[in-house]
Amino acid sequence: MSVWNDMPRTIPDMSSVALAVTDGMLHFELSVAYEVFGSAPDAVPGPWYDLSVCGSDAVRFGRFRLEPDHGFDRLRHAGTVIVPGWADVDVEPPAELVDAVRAAHEAGARVASLCTGAFVLAAAGLLDGKRATTHWAHTAELAARHPRVEVDPDVLYVDNGSVLTSAGKAAAMDLCLHLVRLDRGSSVANAVARRLVVPPHRGGGQAQFVTAPVPARDDHPLAGLLPWVIERLDEPLTVEDLARRARMSSRHLGRHFKAATGTTPLQWLLTQRIRRAQELLEKTDDGIDAIAAATGMGTATTLRRHFNRTVGVPPDTYRRTFRSRGRSSDVHTA
Repeated sequence: MSVWNDMPRTIPDMSSVALAVTDGMLHFELSVAYEVFGSAPDAVPGPWYDLSVCGSDAVRFGRFRLEPDHGFDRLRHAGTVIVPGWADVDVEPPAELVDAVRAAHEAGARVASLCTGAFVLAAAGLLDGKRATTHWAHTAELAARHPRVEVDPDVLYVDNGSVLTSAGKAAAMDLCLHLVRLDRGSSVANAVARRLVVPPHRGGGQAQFVTAPVPARDDHPLAGLLPWVIERLDEPLTVEDLARRARMSSRHLGRHFKAATGTTPLQWLLTQRIRRAQELLEKTDDGIDAIAAATGMGTATTLRRHFNRTVGVPPDTYRRTFRSRGRSSDVHTA
């Protein structure tokens, strides 16, 4: 799972997001980033991200033409720079794009690539000595072209703090929601996910390719089990409890979970408990003991241990961070 390894980050205005665009982009990844950062869900009060599209000139992707708002020099003033992928990875990325992304990172921006946008980050030297990913079909090429990069072909996204990379298509959405979660908290990221009708959280460490990413059919063995568990996170559920509810052996349950979610039943259950704890920390004044009970963790000590290991900060720090950001947003509401 992804860890907050340098929160809070010292970067320019976190509300400023810039998309770095060029000819031949993959329009799906561009659209994902624009949709997430370009408009706030109705449930979120206060200002949203200030999104700009930056390029050297009008660009074409597929049959579409896009006129950027600003030149590449604007990237140096953004809090987050997002580099969508493009179709022809055999062509070296434009030097002006590579230079602009490198300069933005040197100026303090958080830089994230979607899909094959990782080739731009690698060309800029931002991935040297770091773990990174891209679409599974291009991980071998990324590793061959940039041997100093530790390419992981199996994960959805990798968070190195100020440099992040994602796999393709749906994983681009996962990374964008991850950024919102880091900036605005779990409840806001969940609101964005609900608006877009996508799963609210898939950890970066999940597999890129699983035989069935979500239980798509009503008759799927997990279709009734997962909602049942979500409604009972305050109970001390075990893998055996889940298997008994699903009317299958624990081993059989594990195989279904691996195929459907890319992880184990125990890890999936822990993830749901942590996400519930995040929401309670953001939205309520409940003490840590009460939240531990409400999430099935049992004791405050257990909650603190799992929360710190998973999220990267203690629950109290997490609460202070997002309560402070929430108050700041209220103050600046027009």
